Amino acid sequence: MRFQLIIIVVLFLWNCEDKQSSKQTTSTTPKDSIIQKPKETNKKVSSPEFPILSDDNAMEFFLEYSKAHKEDKVRITTDFGTIDIKLYDKTKFHRANFIYLTKRKYFDNTQFYRVVKNFVIQGGSSDGLDLYKKRRKIGKYLLPPDTKRGYSHQRGAISMPSSEIENAYKLASPFQFFIVVNREKAKHLDGDYTVFGEVIKGMDVVDKINAVKTDEGDWPIDNVYIRSVEIIK
Repeated sequence: MRFQLIIIVVLFLWNCEDKQSSKQTTSTTPKDSIIQKPKETNKKVSSPEFPILSDDNAMEFFLEYSKAHKEDKVRITTDFGTIDIKLYDKTKFHRANFIYLTKRKYFDNTQFYRVVKNFVIQGGSSDGLDLYKKRRKIGKYLLPPDTKRGYSHQRGAISMPSSEIENAYKLASPFQFFIVVNREKAKHLDGDYTVFGEVIKGMDVVDKINAVKTDEGDWPIDNVYIRSVEIIK
């Protein structure tokens, strides 16, 4: 009987100690030790303002672009003065392309890199890394010729040269353009290259650029910069 009583007392004391220990453990747990999961936020992936153009999507893009952007006059500011050009609506793809590149500031700080005496001045390129970066952002594409709109390579006509790659269809390089200085020497271009505008003011500036000294590759000895191209009314 005494032995049983001792066991009961031991069990009672052990139980009380266990409860006390449990209370201490619960009461000493710091509140800020609870790990909370971070709230998930929906990150919006912003789409680019303009698509990267290619031969697969350029024509469709410029068809829609021509409907929304009806501008048809631009001003080319050069080291020798300004040249105002009217773009033809009939050559809508070439007009839309030029307006698009103008708004993307592509032509700013490019050069008239080819000057052929009494023939043409050609611009829209340079040897700078910045231009290469611009082209990468815009894309790589060519434009088909549009030569049956009744326009010819008259003095002051603005036309688009064919791509540097070898192509039988005279696909145009959309990043360059040339302005005709002499009609008699440019007649052979009719039917092969697309005339998409004309100089309406500043042919005296064109003539000044055409008179600069060039190297054997027709590149001006002193660079002739296109400082900016902008839309005008």
